[in-house]
Amino acid sequence: MTWPRALKQTARSGLTIERAKLTPVIAVRGAAGVAVVIGLCLWRGDPALAVSSAFGAFASGLVTFQRSMRPRPVLALAVAGGLALSTFLGYLAAAHLVLFVALLAGWTVLAGMAWAIGPVSGLAGTQTVAIMLVTVTLPTSVLGALQHAALIFFGGLVQATLIVVLPVRPWGVQRDALADALAAEADYARRLRHDPVAPFDPAPLMDARLASEVTPRQARRRPVQLHGPRGLAERVRPVLASLADPVVGAPLEGPERDRVRDLLQAAGTVLDAVAHAVRHGRPVRLPPEAMATLEVPASGPMLKGAARRSAYRLISLLVDAVELTDEPVRATRPTTAAERGHLLRPSVPRLVPVALRALHREARWSSRILRHALRVGAVACLGYLLGTALPFGHGYWAPLTSVMVMRPDFGQTYSRGVARFSGTLVGVAISGALLALAHPGPSVCAGLAVICVFLMYLLMRTGVSVTSACVAGYVIFLLGIAGEGWEQTVEERIVLTLLGGLLALLSYALFPAWETPKLRDRLAEWLEANGRYALALFDSCARPAGRRPRQVREALLDSRAARVAWEESEARAEKEPVRHRGLSRTAATGAGAALATMGRVAMILEAHLPDKDAEPSPGAAAFAAELRPALERAARAVRERGRLDWSAPRAVWECWDAASESQGVALRVADLLLDALDDLAEALSAGTGGHSRVARGARDTGR
Repeated sequence: MTWPRALKQTARSGLTIERAKLTPVIAVRGAAGVAVVIGLCLWRGDPALAVSSAFGAFASGLVTFQRSMRPRPVLALAVAGGLALSTFLGYLAAAHLVLFVALLAGWTVLAGMAWAIGPVSGLAGTQTVAIMLVTVTLPTSVLGALQHAALIFFGGLVQATLIVVLPVRPWGVQRDALADALAAEADYARRLRHDPVAPFDPAPLMDARLASEVTPRQARRRPVQLHGPRGLAERVRPVLASLADPVVGAPLEGPERDRVRDLLQAAGTVLDAVAHAVRHGRPVRLPPEAMATLEVPASGPMLKGAARRSAYRLISLLVDAVELTDEPVRATRPTTAAERGHLLRPSVPRLVPVALRALHREARWSSRILRHALRVGAVACLGYLLGTALPFGHGYWAPLTSVMVMRPDFGQTYSRGVARFSGTLVGVAISGALLALAHPGPSVCAGLAVICVFLMYLLMRTGVSVTSACVAGYVIFLLGIAGEGWEQTVEERIVLTLLGGLLALLSYALFPAWETPKLRDRLAEWLEANGRYALALFDSCARPAGRRPRQVREALLDSRAARVAWEESEARAEKEPVRHRGLSRTAATGAGAALATMGRVAMILEAHLPDKDAEPSPGAAAFAAELRPALERAARAVRERGRLDWSAPRAVWECWDAASESQGVALRVADLLLDALDDLAEALSAGTGGHSRVARGARDTGR
């Protein structure tokens, strides 16, 4: 992609205003926290303290709107603590330019590295840098610095208190995550009616897993509806794929396929009803038509073999899902010794070693996180020096803009830069016009600032340009409390915002961290993860008595994580103005489709794993033994742009097929797996799509 085209696409993305679900009650609560802090400080008669504390309450409230599964009060307090510390340290160094620039550089680099822990941590780190830049410009002493830091923490404490005192949809984030996973399963079931090999995005299930992590205290208080449906959703997915697949399940045409379509439609209806019940905390309501479809017909079962087993398993799982969900919503269940199977969420102190390991993993020159940290640190220092040297006041606006728009990838940085500048122009124009025409006093400015905060919280998910306009108005009205003239404030805001945005955009062009060259590594990692998942399943068929469900589960989770990493990397690479460097967009699309199919056919086998007392399968053992080194060689070939060769496992499969008296599920899955791997080799060698061979195998109902 050329630079002009990349800039055009990122600018269009940044200026796009999305339609999003608004949460006015939560926005009112967050704005009320800011209003309480500003009102108390103005009541004491100190506008400077009002400005300082308002920034703390604003930032603490902002982080609680992010998509995190941690309790909102904990997020507000943790961010408030970081804001208070950065403010105090900034005050201590603010009188000495060299010392403050050194502190700013080190703190900004650490804040940039926080993206290695997660997006919420990265945003929190960015907020601490912003507070350090803004509040230290307010004159004070060391004792006053302690007072400012305490007030900033007090702003976060107020936000946390309001969340506890005025709860809105308790467990709402967890309910939404679980409901989204169930709704995704319902949509998958309906798509399988028309496309038996339809893909499935595992992201909703991954989010539901994160949402199910709780502390021991939360486990005792969690509603019953959040206990079991996620595990059922995990087990339903392979059963749906197995039932719909035309090779393992029912044929593509005929009465069996009609019965499968009816079951899939009923499954979608039931899963949607369960998702609605979980999301809104209500009992499950099912239409009688769906219940009738899930009953065995009076004429007897219409399906045979593996399809019949999948149908019975599906009906049983759907019944369990309804029974687990359709319980009193307010009832809770104590966590006994036999029920401690929940996913444990580590406490904040126990996250320290986890965070250190994440930082250590990214402490390499090729890491986009490390490059982002160094980039944002250099830009913040340069912007601060330039802003100080220019004949304006409030020179911090240049580095503040840079820090707020810069992200670890090219697309987000450029789109946010364009959106922030355009939104700032609108916000400055509106707020400046109000100040010029009305000349409001401190109390009115405080009220207008709170209104801007409310609009920002309310419209946060609509786009960066909208929120930037609200933030610009909030800052101007807030500085109006301290008596800043609107003419100087507006001029500074526009010029320095433009300067900061240009520095951010230029820094990525001069010191990039392109994702395109890493696509082959991401693809190889996904192939390796898929291979471990498939090998764990075939090993379970080869040695049923030694089957370890935990091994299969961990391999599945690794496969999902590798797929998400590939998809995120591919999405970032599509926006970059660089050549493909060995993996074109067509080849990447085909290879991704082939590996998604590989994961799907392996998942089918998971729905038909033998019992522990079943006979071992020598064919599965031989196939797994040959597939393992072939996958290792293929992963190296993907990284080194070599040729993929699956002839050895194909030869073993042919011997297995010739020696088998019946077409078992493991044998048929192995054939589909090899077809998907052949598609991968074809996509990487010729740049063609990766669905052709699997689609041909799906249509070949005689196999």
